[in-house]
Amino acid sequence: MNALNSIRARANLVYLVVVLFALAIAVKLFTIQIAEGDHWRERAEHVAYAYRTVQPDRGHVLSADDRLLATSVPEYEIYMDMLAGGLTKEVFEAGVDSLAWHLAELFQDRSQREYERELRDARARKKRYHRIKRKVDHAQVQQLKTFPLFRKGQYGGGLIVQHQTVRRLPFKRLAQRTIGYVSGDSSNVSVGLEGGYNKWLKGVTGKRLERRLAGGVWMPIDDGKGIDHVPGSDIHTTIDINLQDVADAALEAQLRKHGAQYGCVVVMEVATGHIKAISNLTRRNDSTFVEDLNYAVGQATEPGSTFKLAALMVGLEDGLMAPGDTVDTRRGEVRFHNAVMRDSHEGGYGRITLQRAFEVSSNTGISQAIDKAYKKEPRRFVEGLRRMGLGSTTGVLIPGEPEPTLRGPGDNGWSGLSLPWMSIGYEMAYTPLQMLAFYNAVANNGRMMQPQFVRRISRNGRTVEEFKPVVLNERICSQRTLDVARGMLQGVVDSGTATNLRAAHFSVAGKTGTAQIARNGSYTQHGKSYQASFVGYFPADKPVYSCIVVVNGPTMSGYYGNVVAGPIFKEIADKIYSNRLELQQPQLNQMAQAPRAPLSYSGNAEDLRIALRGLDVPFDDAADGDWASTQAGDTTVALLPRSLPSEQDGMVPNVLGMGLRDALYILESRGLRVRFSGSGMVRRQSIQAGSKAPRGSTIHIELT
Repeated sequence: MNALNSIRARANLVYLVVVLFALAIAVKLFTIQIAEGDHWRERAEHVAYAYRTVQPDRGHVLSADDRLLATSVPEYEIYMDMLAGGLTKEVFEAGVDSLAWHLAELFQDRSQREYERELRDARARKKRYHRIKRKVDHAQVQQLKTFPLFRKGQYGGGLIVQHQTVRRLPFKRLAQRTIGYVSGDSSNVSVGLEGGYNKWLKGVTGKRLERRLAGGVWMPIDDGKGIDHVPGSDIHTTIDINLQDVADAALEAQLRKHGAQYGCVVVMEVATGHIKAISNLTRRNDSTFVEDLNYAVGQATEPGSTFKLAALMVGLEDGLMAPGDTVDTRRGEVRFHNAVMRDSHEGGYGRITLQRAFEVSSNTGISQAIDKAYKKEPRRFVEGLRRMGLGSTTGVLIPGEPEPTLRGPGDNGWSGLSLPWMSIGYEMAYTPLQMLAFYNAVANNGRMMQPQFVRRISRNGRTVEEFKPVVLNERICSQRTLDVARGMLQGVVDSGTATNLRAAHFSVAGKTGTAQIARNGSYTQHGKSYQASFVGYFPADKPVYSCIVVVNGPTMSGYYGNVVAGPIFKEIADKIYSNRLELQQPQLNQMAQAPRAPLSYSGNAEDLRIALRGLDVPFDDAADGDWASTQAGDTTVALLPRSLPSEQDGMVPNVLGMGLRDALYILESRGLRVRFSGSGMVRRQSIQAGSKAPRGSTIHIELT
């Protein structure tokens, strides 16, 4: 009896607990529904609906002829949820082999068996997000949605598609570092044109009301209160992509040939400062080259001998020296205090003029001239450099341009050696673009232009902002100094250190440079490296383009500027000249004005003699038969012997270069039926000369 009462008491207790729990649930439901209903309904609305940020499409970066240099494209990553609700064991087994086959066919990166093994392994490990493929385009995504299993969607077949917008460079490496890149959110961009012109490219973000659906998907809802996003504007650069290709290929070829570590080349339009090509290449461990640093804009180094022009121009402008002044090169060695300066040419050049010292790039000659002129007033020398614009940045709208290093008396690092070493380009630092801006000013009759990479900004095809050429220094020096400087630069190519750069049809002016670059803070034989450079412009008499080439760390086949950097300049200059008719116009005009022998047909030798005599055209008669070929020279026409097969040989004669009358006579006399088209000189015959053709055969000749 006691045991029964104990059991009954326990059951009553359990019953009471259950009743109390049920009453608590009922009270809570009543509280939520009635007392707190408004509060929770508001919370639910907040979770299900939200104003979300809408990112705008980023603007395009375009070349000078409006080809895409950078653009935004959609990109997808494909995952498979192996624990999706509808992906039962039976469904998976029924479709996995077919899915693997389709994946292998679409991506062509793995075999069907490899894909199937991978999917089964992911299924066995119960992976929630198994990545199938990265960097999938929109067309491939549409195909994936039709594949077995995947056609059932995310919950039925496990297909997960993640979308993102990525920046693409259609021309790959060409000007890659100058174009720059987008790092995460657009507001964090700080590299290249993408960074410098980010405020135009990024557009304006918007906001819109969206509702959260099952599975975490958000659907936009138009409530009339959202803020529309504004796509970014397009920037139209000054870069000529064809010339960019030439510069890039020429630079890589020389870096490979000389085993160099890195280098850069920049081509600028003299009158405007527009950058037409810029290439920065770095050698990787596998001996391939990449554009990962913008040396031209962001790396300042000692310019070496290319700075000698600026040093002499200061002295010329101050009236302290003249190009005809003589200087003793001291057998190639001169001591300044406790240091010895040497020429690259062993034994020196003897006593030569200052202009000749510049042309052969004599360190001892230039440094002595500057030291003599400014030893008592070194500050005057530095101030002269600053007046010419060599103390400031160019202000180019690409992040990362450093301030030039230009010390003066009283600054840290200044010593009694500073003046002579500065005169030959040491104890200072400039970027290649800063040096090019200076040489471009010399080419531009003294006007220093700001280097520019962008011509205009457009939106929906309409220009919204235009960038005019910017003058940094209206006049860097007097016309007298400028004329002397340009003469010295042309002398470097005509008879100095850069004679290998002389062009056949146009003149070049410029300066070679070979700077010893400190490694680990040392200029000793163990730690030193060289930097070869060439900077100049062309055509020398009427400059249109300027260019600088810098190659760092050449280890093979020499390290001098004319050997390492010069060929890059020459290849670019030749390419530009051959493709720019306006540069060839002076030569074409000269050729048009010069007397030229007329172009004449081949044909009957006696008829040709009569015609040439009647026209008073001088000719050299070497024809010894009935027929002759002609060759026009500068002032005379040469009559050359021309043999034809006899009628009995049955071979087709050569009538190329003849007029229609002579060609018809010869071919028909061989029993051939002639058809012709066009007029003028025979350029093509359907039956090859010297081949056999029976009488009555038809031959077609084309005349132009």
